[in-house]
Amino acid sequence: MGSMKPAILGSLLFAAGALMGSFGVIAVTAQETPPTEHKGISVSKLGVVPEESMKKQTGLEGYFLQLRLATVAPGGQVARHDHTTRPGLVYTLEGTWIEGRPEGEREYPEGTETALVEDAETDHWFYNRSDSPVKVLICDLGLVE
Repeated sequence: MGSMKPAILGSLLFAAGALMGSFGVIAVTAQETPPTEHKGISVSKLGVVPEESMKKQTGLEGYFLQLRLATVAPGGQVARHDHTTRPGLVYTLEGTWIEGRPEGEREYPEGTETALVEDAETDHWFYNRSDSPVKVLICDLGLVE
């Protein structure tokens, strides 16, 4: 059984437990295919530090700093994207949403005292699986086009 894939082994163990009447011990969750389109999301800019200021204050050229408010409707999603050239921070103001990454999922409920860090290694997507809208505050760098 050592060469059997973990998902197959988990499914077999769950089925065996179900046949014996013992549920709830093993929970196997399959990774969903990441969304490729946004759905049920609205974004508004709350403020922008323009490129000229960024260059003068930090020496960083070609970028602006922005603060945005995003609302994700129940059943909404944010498409898979990365942050290789655009670092950011995300803070959940209201509700709970799910961040998906290739290695799994994590919940971000309101009231968490830390922000989600979007660094150069970040490759992710989001879901709102709740019955209420989720509101998040996003602070990130934007590339001047």
